[in-house]
Amino acid sequence: MSETPKFTVIDRRKMKAEEETESTPASAAEPKQEAEPPAPSAGPQLVVNEAKTAESESAAEQAEAPGFELPPAPTAAESHEQKAAYDASAQRLDDLIRAQNPAAGAQPPITFEHLVQQFYVSAMIQMGAGTQENQKPRVDIVGARSTIDLLGILAEKTRGNLTASEDQMLQSVLFELRMAFLELTSMINLQTPPPPPEKL
Repeated sequence: MSETPKFTVIDRRKMKAEEETESTPASAAEPKQEAEPPAPSAGPQLVVNEAKTAESESAAEQAEAPGFELPPAPTAAESHEQKAAYDASAQRLDDLIRAQNPAAGAQPPITFEHLVQQFYVSAMIQMGAGTQENQKPRVDIVGARSTIDLLGILAEKTRGNLTASEDQMLQSVLFELRMAFLELTSMINLQTPPPPPEKL
């Protein structure tokens, strides 16, 4: 077997500081190199600017603590540039699909109804719908509850911002999913739970 390759992990955020260090004369850089402990002969090494070590440790502690702050949101220019790149990539994908299937037209735009339908289908499958004949339904009741709750949060957060048809569809889907959930959980409650295993 070959030896494990040796490599060094470099913190790229410190490139500017490293460039400034490299621009100093060799005689000025030598004492600093002598002061550093010798690197181990094997295994990965992290090369960082020692002046920033305390700040990095405090930032790591904040990240581990509950309720740490999220990184700053992208700027409007960054979001616009990313959206343009995403749209161009999606257009190339559509062009490839149409090249393979010339009869296929342009893909319809994704709407709010598609989002609601996605939640609906996911919840129904989690509650055992769509099971093929002669197969036992696989029910994920906890997952179904989470999906229905997510749809409820969506209804709360979009209240007042939907068209009449969008709101009607959302409320109807929520009502139907909750009714299916109630029926399923009532059947689960009617079943006698198995006795707990005896302790040895």
